[in-house]
This record gives sequence, structure tokens and C-alpha cells, in this order.
Amino acid sequence: MSARSKARKRALDLLYAAEMRGESAVTALDRAIADGEGPTNPYTAELVRGVVENRTRIDEVLASYARSWSLERMPAIDRNVLRLGVFEVLYVADVPDAVAVTEAINLVRDLSTDDSPSFVNGILGTVVRDKEHLAG
Repeated sequence: MSARSKARKRALDLLYAAEMRGESAVTALDRAIADGEGPTNPYTAELVRGVVENRTRIDEVLASYARSWSLERMPAIDRNVLRLGVFEVLYVADVPDAVAVTEAINLVRDLSTDDSPSFVNGILGTVVRDKEHLAG
């Protein structure tokens, strides 16, 4: 597993745990760092902070592309993987879109439902297609 793949998995762990606790993922990240359990890869922090800073826009995009699935109805893993994927597609210039989508699919394949990979692929594929209109 590549360093960035591990960073994505750790970022997902932090986002998911924070959501389950009802706290900010940045707070969870900062606590993990202070406790010496923080991510060793700076990309984890970049992902967590980026998702949190852009969450309103990311959730707007997801809500508009996940037809008949509200964010609240999605499995929590899928919702947070999609947030990571949309962040990488729209805001991280040095990650190719295909890599962001593939990494998101791999995360849900390992951690979520049997239907999750096709669900995540469909939404992120459409986001990639419409990227020019969504960025900004």
C-alpha cells in the first residue's frame, strides 16, 4: 500500500470517528497529533483539514449528484470516502482524477457494502466529468 493510500485510510478513520463522536475532524486530528498517535504522513492532515474547510461545498456537490440518496441516508463510510474523493478531485492538483476515484473505490470495497464501489464510482465519475463547472 502506497504512502498516500495509507494517508487516505488514516484520514478516513479520523473523519469517520469524528463524525460518530459528533466532533470536528480537525479536533480529532489535533488530539491524535498531541497524543503522539497523529498521522506520520502530512498528506493525512492535508486531507482532513481540506475536507473540513471545504465541507459545505463538498456536501452541496454530493447532495446534487447523489440522486435519491441524502447524505444522511448514505452509509457513513461511503459519505466520508466521497468527501475525500470530491476534495481530491476538486482541490488537489497533483492527484490525477483517476487515482482519486480508484483510491475511493478501494476504500469502500474494503470497508463498506457490496454496492458501495459502484455507488462511489458513479458519483465520483460524474463529479470528474463536470469538474470544470464545479471547481471554484
